[in-house]
Amino acid sequence: MVAKDPVPMGSPSVFDGETDPVPRSVRRVLDAFETVLAEGSCNLTTVARATDLTPTTALRHLRALEARGYLARDAAGDFSAGPRILRIAASLNGNGPLDRLVAAAQPHLDLLAVATGESSYLAVGDGVVATYVATAESTRMIRHVGWVGQDVPVSGTAVGEALAEPGVVHTRTGAVEPDVTAVSIGLSDHVGLTAALSVIGPAGRLVGDELRRIEATVLRAAEELVREFGDDLPSSSSSSSTSSSSTSTSTSTSDDGVIR
Repeated sequence: MVAKDPVPMGSPSVFDGETDPVPRSVRRVLDAFETVLAEGSCNLTTVARATDLTPTTALRHLRALEARGYLARDAAGDFSAGPRILRIAASLNGNGPLDRLVAAAQPHLDLLAVATGESSYLAVGDGVVATYVATAESTRMIRHVGWVGQDVPVSGTAVGEALAEPGVVHTRTGAVEPDVTAVSIGLSDHVGLTAALSVIGPAGRLVGDELRRIEATVLRAAEELVREFGDDLPSSSSSSSTSSSSTSTSTSTSDDGVIR
């Protein structure tokens, strides 16, 4: 499995072409907090490097988070999730919108993997990154695997474009891994989260009629999943620039996956 570089925590994010509206001081605290959570456990040097903060500034933010219980520090000086954030996470376990969406999506992911012969994924996004939260793996020897819990930049990826344009299938091949194709569709916001379904596999298999079949299958799966939440996807419209697919697709040259 080949991992991708994470989005730099210290970089300003972009929302609809606008500079991140979060004040810099708040963003720095959140960057430090998110770095620790992403690492699981890390020291001051790691946080300062990941957030592009001076050690003094990073330590000040980490101490504030520790004082409020959002982080904990061990005897070696490493920071990890604190009792307050663990309590919040426990209170949401099984009852939050993500849990409900994952539970509803898993049967559709399983069917997608069987119907397409490729691995399927559910991702949620926040405008900066998309995070894979559930999967059904292909049974083929060469397949896309291992991305549950992984973050993917929304810029230049099929899943990122799908999250930004629900109801339209986006297909991308080759930017992160030259031999991988990702087919993604964003779900209506009526599911409660910004989310997308994806099928990802070797570029050599996802071509021509087979690619068009998979695009249509992903579209149907998304429509069926959204109907379970009491609403249909927005009307589909074609935005394809390089494909003659009859489904609602947008095909271009990048991807968001790896092959093992």
